[in-house]
This record gives sequence, structure tokens and C-alpha cells, in this order.
Amino acid sequence: MQVKIVNKSSNNLPEYKTVGAAGLDLCAYLSDPIVINPFERVLIPTGLFLEIPNGYEAQIRGRSGLALNHGITLANGIGTIDSDYRGEIKIILINLGNEPFIVNNGDRVAQMIFTKYERADLIEVDEINETKRGENGFGHTGI
Repeated sequence: MQVKIVNKSSNNLPEYKTVGAAGLDLCAYLSDPIVINPFERVLIPTGLFLEIPNGYEAQIRGRSGLALNHGITLANGIGTIDSDYRGEIKIILINLGNEPFIVNNGDRVAQMIFTKYERADLIEVDEINETKRGENGFGHTGI
């Protein structure tokens, strides 16, 4: 799959760090460092603009090292970049740690994964089929 990208940042294009990597690292594009205080949310620009083919999305995911070592994660869990979006890719970071965290230009702040999806045709009905599990959720399977 080919994805067109415009890079208005001073950083290199996102890249896969290993042969088996699913995600491309996204870097902050900042003129000055940003401090994220505990429980504060910030919007981090990347300087990147994408043209994603129809039927695909880009998922923006947090980086495990930032989460484990500093409590830095995505405020929205996983971000979705739709194929018809043409604005700059920006990352919503939140600091769940106890100490301020500094983001500098070029820091890897998230990863991006491309996935294929299908759109559903919703059919309104009065009831749906029963299953053995039924309405049991939220830990019902023992997790």
C-alpha cells in the first residue's frame, strides 16, 4: 500500500525501526520544548500530512516506553486518522505520571499503524439472536 505524505517538519519521515515493526514512529515538531505537567493534556504537532487510500485508516498509538517509564500516553487511547482527513497529524498526549515531562523537537511521541477497514450497513431490527454468553461482559470471561 502506498500513502502520500507531506513533511513540513525538520524531522525525517516516519520509519519502521525493525523489519517486524508494525508501527512507524512519529516525532514531535516543535519550535520550543513543551512541558507536560502531571495530569495535563497537550496537543503535539508532527508537521506531517497524509493522503490515505479509501478503505484504510491510520491508527495513532502510544509508545510503551513512554507509558512505562514516564506515564505518558494518548489521552484518547487510540487516535484514528480517516482517509479523507487532510490536516496536520497531531498527537494528544497526557501525563499520568507524578513528574513533569519535557517533549523536545524530534522526540518520538507516538506510533502510526495503517489498517484496512470495512464500513457496516446497519440494519435496524426489533431483536438480535441470543448467544450462550448473552449480556455478560466486563470481566465475565475471567479477565
